[in-house]
Amino acid sequence: MRSVFGRITGGLVLALALMVAAHGPAAAQGKSDPQNTLYLETTYGRVVIALRPDLAPKHVERLKLLAREGYYNNVPFHRVIDGFMAQTGDGQFGNGTGGSKYPNLPAEFSKTPFKRGTVGMARSSAPDSANSQFFICLDAASFLDGQYTVVGEVVSGMQFVDQIKKGSKANNGSVSNPDRIVKMQVAADVK
Repeated sequence: MRSVFGRITGGLVLALALMVAAHGPAAAQGKSDPQNTLYLETTYGRVVIALRPDLAPKHVERLKLLAREGYYNNVPFHRVIDGFMAQTGDGQFGNGTGGSKYPNLPAEFSKTPFKRGTVGMARSSAPDSANSQFFICLDAASFLDGQYTVVGEVVSGMQFVDQIKKGSKANNGSVSNPDRIVKMQVAADVK
């Protein structure tokens, strides 16, 4: 009986280890740290984002600050490219040309790859120009690796991100009558 129990227990431990390895520290961190977890509410459902202050502390603090100020509420997903990413976060103009009242942030690039569910900061061609806009990768985007700041990872609700209205290829993903963030909050602030 012990050997069967030992094999089952060993199998469970191995399965848990493989899950953590497959999902990385962000998944484990997001589930255990409500101060570094965002709830992004869409009309389709809740998207849970585990933030990575270990990779990009200044960018993570900016996202949390703006979420706490209500900056992201009702902001459109202004650029959504099927098979690539969904971009949002322009609470100033809603079209990808604006930012917050705060100064731009210096780049915090890392070796963390851009894969499906990775959340990165949008910027202009200048590396130190990220401000409030961010994107969620709909698929792997290795061409972004080391050139954009990774701030987190979707740990649940990716099926809702997939449902966000896609933009026109002719207009570089610009979306007419776009879906919007209903509300974005830091998990620790949700009562």
